[in-house]
Amino acid sequence: MKVYHGSYLKIDTIDLNLCALRKNFGRGFYVTKFLEQTEIWANRKGRNHHTKGVVTEFNFFESVFIDYNFKTLRFDSYNSAWLDFIALNRNFNSPVPAHDYDIVEGPVADDKVATRIDACMRGEISREEFLNDFSHEKETHQICFCTLKSLPMLEQINFEGITLIERASEKIVEQLVLEKNISEIKAFDYLFNSKTYIQLTDISTGLYKKTWQEIYEILKKEA
Repeated sequence: MKVYHGSYLKIDTIDLNLCALRKNFGRGFYVTKFLEQTEIWANRKGRNHHTKGVVTEFNFFESVFIDYNFKTLRFDSYNSAWLDFIALNRNFNSPVPAHDYDIVEGPVADDKVATRIDACMRGEISREEFLNDFSHEKETHQICFCTLKSLPMLEQINFEGITLIERASEKIVEQLVLEKNISEIKAFDYLFNSKTYIQLTDISTGLYKKTWQEIYEILKKEA
């Protein structure tokens, strides 16, 4: 899934120590799947720092939600459990961190929602009134990466790298079809299931910078 982070500067390195306390889902690095939502936030942050807003794009590996090695929490709507969790993280009497989840996903408590949450926490409105107020709100979305362990599940998109990977993959598939006399679908399966492809798509290895012929030779050595 493509996700976005809005700020007044481009994010090259994620440092959780720089993340603010007492946020919706606790201290962490926040992204959303909605580009428009991110652009609004980035523009706001930019104005506050007298500069232009910047949107940084990432790939999020959703498989983390079915990986038992990670502790995750997901809310699909403004519901009672979500409200309790937000209140826990915003409560100054709660410890920091207030929970031990690696990743939390759910709706956003923006300024409007946060104001109503504070009123609910003070007992000025009931829980039922709060949930009813936001039951028909426009969908919002956020994912919070709360621990160092969770950060590898978020990969910054390198557009140059992606372009080179796509070009190399196309050429390699063409060559596989010719040399092995197989269909294009089987050629893609052969490539995508290889260790070479895992290395190719890992930007940190630098393999994507080699020619497709060099990458193909590495692939052939797997057989």
